[in-house]
Amino acid sequence: MTTAGERIPVEDEGARRVESAVVRFAGDSGDGVQLTGSRFTQSVALAGNDLATLPDFPAEIRAPAGTTFGVSSFQIQFGSRKVSTPGDAPDVLVALNPAALKVHLSALRKGGTLVVNTSAFIDRNLTKAGYESNPLEDGSLDGYRVLPIEIGRHTLEAVSGTGLGNRQAQQCKNMWALGLAMWMYGHDPEPTIAWVRGKFENKPDVAEANVAALQAGYNYGENTEIEPTVPLYDVPRADIPPGHYSTVTGAEGISWGLVTGAARAGLPLFFGSYPITPASNLLHTLSRLSDHGVVTFQAEDEIAAACSAIGASFAGQLGATASSGPGVSLKGEAMGLAVATELPLVLINCQRAGPSTGMPTKTEQSDLYQALYGRHGDSPLPVLAPCTPADSFFVAVEAVRLASRYMTPVMVLADGYLVNASEPWEIPDVSEIEPFPVSFHSDPD
Repeated sequence: MTTAGERIPVEDEGARRVESAVVRFAGDSGDGVQLTGSRFTQSVALAGNDLATLPDFPAEIRAPAGTTFGVSSFQIQFGSRKVSTPGDAPDVLVALNPAALKVHLSALRKGGTLVVNTSAFIDRNLTKAGYESNPLEDGSLDGYRVLPIEIGRHTLEAVSGTGLGNRQAQQCKNMWALGLAMWMYGHDPEPTIAWVRGKFENKPDVAEANVAALQAGYNYGENTEIEPTVPLYDVPRADIPPGHYSTVTGAEGISWGLVTGAARAGLPLFFGSYPITPASNLLHTLSRLSDHGVVTFQAEDEIAAACSAIGASFAGQLGATASSGPGVSLKGEAMGLAVATELPLVLINCQRAGPSTGMPTKTEQSDLYQALYGRHGDSPLPVLAPCTPADSFFVAVEAVRLASRYMTPVMVLADGYLVNASEPWEIPDVSEIEPFPVSFHSDPD
């Protein structure tokens, strides 16, 4: 969480001013790309820009390292105007290995900047990525502004005095790339350095290695003659009203909205769920909110998750559950039970692609008919849908209000993108949300 304030200026007066920029980090699923993207997002927010992000990663069953199936990426668009999407063609692509270049090069706009970790462009990795020749040497990158850097070697040199082994040291290359990206856009690395030291407080050697790599990447841009190839960019501060802001993902917005809605209804929140991508993030978030009176239950299957939430509502709490399309199918009969018994139940459907078990990490918005009609008999229920990650908070509060006022299940249609994406969110004053307390009959007759 941060307070919107002055943007850290780009010191170089020759920096190229642009209204917005799209940056994509890509690498193997074990390269820490999502962490790099999330920290760059925080850096952008501190700089006072509006933003929207798009994390994209392979399924949890990890593909062989170095193959195109295991590529993870994180894209962010930020600017001095209202940003509504994470952007289409990136202006800058940071590729940490050949597979990342293979998968994402076609998205990079012509003339865009390509930062390549040449340390990974060895014959074995090129073969895994499906290259017949080295793209750094065969002219296939001539249409782009290419910055080939031995990020792996520079990372090892930067962390050599921290005591980490070679394998652990190599894992810091994402922070080296992050430092370079911060230099390119004139961001102050100090807040990220403080975050790294706090996160690895109990592992000081790991903390100092990541800090050293971050600083080395930043200093590389500052002290080497790369500016003619990769110019500095100045993205002016957006016209954002002063206030307390946080970057919020859809999963966080929905979770905090459920907690706030239950509080305004005067009900304890019970969240029963079964792990399923991409809905699992709600269970992860809510499980950390027990100090707000939240009870979470990881059930043995989807049916048990829904029925446990209905049981909690029968006992006077607010029952909530979450799943994706396949799990919502299994919860269908339980939703019918909640309709018939007139019990409140908030069900979050984090839609993903494909029928049956589908594609867990690919987003889709095709469960509307299932949400409206996918139950037995005549069992209608309200269906809501947020439009942005920040809007997810208010939609979740409204879902609780409808469920508790009309004693009905309510479904919220989110999706994989909304759950994982983030944007700036002005933290609301929850006291301004009108209470909607639930009263219970106490007369046994």
